[in-house]
Amino acid sequence: MNSTTQYPPAGVWRRVAAMFYDSFLLFAVLFIATALAGLIVNQGASLPSVAEGETVNDIPQQVSGWGFQLYLFLVTALFYSIFWRKNGQTLGMQAWRIQLQQSDGSTPSWHHCFKRVLAAVVALLPAGLGLWWAWIDADQRSWHDRLSDTRVVLLPKQSRSA
Repeated sequence: MNSTTQYPPAGVWRRVAAMFYDSFLLFAVLFIATALAGLIVNQGASLPSVAEGETVNDIPQQVSGWGFQLYLFLVTALFYSIFWRKNGQTLGMQAWRIQLQQSDGSTPSWHHCFKRVLAAVVALLPAGLGLWWAWIDADQRSWHDRLSDTRVVLLPKQSRSA
């Protein structure tokens, strides 16, 4: 990525659309992470006997609670950080032609990626106020952009040659 190229800031609706796209892939990743945790926790445990027509709603104690929530948060943080660190884009961001960059235009470091994930929690908790903030910010940066010293830019359309 050329750090001297300046792209315009990405709009809020593009960011939301990319988050929506990413939520499908993230759901699948979290589903697999949960299944793996359940398999590890239940290793060696016998399955409950179930009469025909009964539903089993038994969730192991270890696959719930704060420890499990922290595990899922770490999986989520790793999901975003790997994509951002590789080329500044998740799959949803690629679809909407937006990219995460450090303020100098370079690909975010691991430090910036993890800082952004933590800052995004703070920004999204109050009804997404930290994201909507980009509408009134002079540089169109959200709270998590500012807190992690990153920015989300709109990439130009790629010309298709025949």
